[in-house]
Amino acid sequence: MSKVHILDDWFDTLRGLPCFRRLDGHEVTVWTDHEPDPARLAERLKDAEVLVLFRERTAITEDLLARLPKLRLISQRSVYPHVDVDACTRHGVLLCSNMSGGAPSYAAAEMTLALILASYRQIPEQVASIRAGRWQAGVGRSLRGRTLGLYGYGRIAGAVAGYAEALGLKVQWWASEAGRARARADGAQVADSREAFFASSDIVSLHVRLKPETRGLITAADLANLSDRALFVNTSRAGLIAPGALEAEIARGRIFAAVDVFDEEPLRDTAHPLLTHPNVLPTPHVGFVTEDEFDLQFSDIFDQVNAHAMGAPIHMINPEVRG
Repeated sequence: MSKVHILDDWFDTLRGLPCFRRLDGHEVTVWTDHEPDPARLAERLKDAEVLVLFRERTAITEDLLARLPKLRLISQRSVYPHVDVDACTRHGVLLCSNMSGGAPSYAAAEMTLALILASYRQIPEQVASIRAGRWQAGVGRSLRGRTLGLYGYGRIAGAVAGYAEALGLKVQWWASEAGRARARADGAQVADSREAFFASSDIVSLHVRLKPETRGLITAADLANLSDRALFVNTSRAGLIAPGALEAEIARGRIFAAVDVFDEEPLRDTAHPLLTHPNVLPTPHVGFVTEDEFDLQFSDIFDQVNAHAMGAPIHMINPEVRG
């Protein structure tokens, strides 16, 4: 039996999912709030032997790890830019993370489509208007015949492309050099240049993993190349955009944005420009937040906890910890 602490389950969702039974036999503590202070967080976790992370909601730093001498395993899923892997190794903490090489996150793909539809058809504004007794509020736009530019040739973007084509959108791609090569080999439409991709897309949706080499990938120049009234959608990570670039472009009042991710999360600053500008549709990082997606992801995470308890860990990121 291990003392397992689960962080940042804000709506206390996991205990009601089928996968939670996989932790039977462990002593489990679920934290349903977010504690950003490392000292207070360390006090909470002082007895933890296993730490389960909820995506990237909490950063795992050298300072925190130094305060957790009993910790032996961190279990999570997918990429780990929020985890100091070298510090984990120095402190004898094994990081296990299933890199989810199978099916895409259909929840994230569906959320992307929902944001595009909601923005184009002004759904939040129309709902607010009818609730206020004003009936209709403005005129939306149709999607059929417009061009959707997908940045990043991966599984989620592929699912979005399927939805888009069913709605009559034309799809074009941009990605890394290797991604563009794969797209061309698959017969997909790749833009002639990065500049042409941004300039000729009515909608640009970003689908790239955040890694050191992709941080700040989308520049102010890229956003400036968008046509007037273009829609920029980000359901991936805020760090993929150069700091302040989206806010500055939105402030010009020229383009629209639908944003599910932010540099600071949870974002409590109600005066933040991405929350207040009328051209922005913001949502609180709910792209992957469905019961179905959670059960899929945490089944993997809890399997990692059990494999470690049995002495046969899986999906090891720093196996050198085991000697």
